[in-house]
Amino acid sequence: MELPLTPLEFARRARKLYPHREAVIDGESRWTYEQFLDRCDRWSSSLQKMGLKQGDRVAVISPNTHAMLESFYAVPQLGAVIVPLNYRLSPEDFAYMIEHSGSRFVCAHADYLEAVDCVRNKLPKVERFIAFEGTRPGWLDYESSLAESSTQFVRPAIAESDLLTINYTSGTTARPKGVMITHRNAWMNSIGVLVHHSMTAADRYLWTLPMFHANGWTFVWTVTAVGGAHVCLRKMDAAAMYEGIGREGITMLCAAPTVLITLANAPAQLRREVRRGIRVLTGGAAPAAATIERMEGELGWEITQIYGLTETAPIITICEPRPQDRELDADARGVIKARQGVELITAGEVTVIDEGGKEVPHDGQALGEIVARGNLVMQGYYRDPEATAQAFRGGWFHTGDAAVIHPDGYIEIRDRFKDVIISGGENISSIEIEGALLRHPAIQEVAVVGLPDEKWGEAPHAFVVLRADACATAEELRQFCRDRIAHFKVPRHFSFISELPKTATGKIQKFVLRNKRSAISAQ
Repeated sequence: MELPLTPLEFARRARKLYPHREAVIDGESRWTYEQFLDRCDRWSSSLQKMGLKQGDRVAVISPNTHAMLESFYAVPQLGAVIVPLNYRLSPEDFAYMIEHSGSRFVCAHADYLEAVDCVRNKLPKVERFIAFEGTRPGWLDYESSLAESSTQFVRPAIAESDLLTINYTSGTTARPKGVMITHRNAWMNSIGVLVHHSMTAADRYLWTLPMFHANGWTFVWTVTAVGGAHVCLRKMDAAAMYEGIGREGITMLCAAPTVLITLANAPAQLRREVRRGIRVLTGGAAPAAATIERMEGELGWEITQIYGLTETAPIITICEPRPQDRELDADARGVIKARQGVELITAGEVTVIDEGGKEVPHDGQALGEIVARGNLVMQGYYRDPEATAQAFRGGWFHTGDAAVIHPDGYIEIRDRFKDVIISGGENISSIEIEGALLRHPAIQEVAVVGLPDEKWGEAPHAFVVLRADACATAEELRQFCRDRIAHFKVPRHFSFISELPKTATGKIQKFVLRNKRSAISAQ
């Protein structure tokens, strides 16, 4: 007998096994699994009464709230497709993605009702506008809709190859692309993560990662799979995160490296009182070894590096700890833990190939592109066959990430290909330079990009954010680099700035730094 692989099955099991366990915490509101999933069913019933059908799309714009989480169950169990949008985008971006996805319904949190309203004239195909919170003319009230609905609705047959979500890429150089993730993709990702990173019903998961970002790395379903508690966090700053960790007895979270840096540089009072032993999955950008060492050494947390893209559902590798690593000192462990790691057991095949399509030698030196093929790779880009064909050329999904393979088989990213600095004919990894600089005690964050250079064609330029009350000079940082990396890799110039430009998910926007070089004062 075969049944479709879908993360909706996690909800069925959780309702059966953990009905009275705490499932969702959002501020002062708390729901058990029975209550939470009843709310999801009421939302499904309400949407069905409004006319939502199998295959229809529903766009959602919200921070990490209970209503956002409920939609990841209520919409898909009708056979419809959820389209979670980055809430930090502009109204014009919202209009493009809502129209491109063909969404019939739009759901939004109170903070984004006005943004949607100002582009309503560009959304002729949208039939219903639902306010998760707040009120505004022309918007249906979410809680009223739930209160007026029963838990009864008609469940369609759902195939594992059916579309579950459309997740839009950031679109930094072109229009955002809609990544099509199937029920099978998401189920495989959740199960693969749990094989390598065990969770139980005793876990309490803090939502520091935006749920819209690749479906919260599928943790919108993974936490439910084990009967753990979802602790919603609407505001992403150090004080709110530490407060949530202490108040709710958090045991696990996911975070981009920039979020870890924010936590590591929080006031000493917050860091002194935080509970130890919290497990963290970090990804979305390559973390510096120094950041991992600091989080583990000072806070006593366990940091595990993962790697993937929205197009890979999203996690395809994990830096599994090796038994021999226990004997290494903290510095050496940090270097190993900063690697992207090995294939997730459900990922299929992940490797690094050269320009001729051959796997690079496992020597930690030969540079190639990370490619993947397997259960976690997207169905394709929605309504974009040309981009899909380009991404899947040669029968592999091409990530655009430049990496090496070490003798032990562990993959390590050296850069995005577009961020590799070619100086005097030499390839320079911006990540290597950043990792060296982050060991300087005065530096909180740093980004390195290649900028035009009259002699070398291109040269490294470092943008530095110093820690509060710290100081450093460009010459001091140059010498610090010279002591740690090859001299030709040392940045020619340094710019000291108050903050780095970032996406909503914490990725540093290097294209912004490159494009604004005329306004930069270098040292």
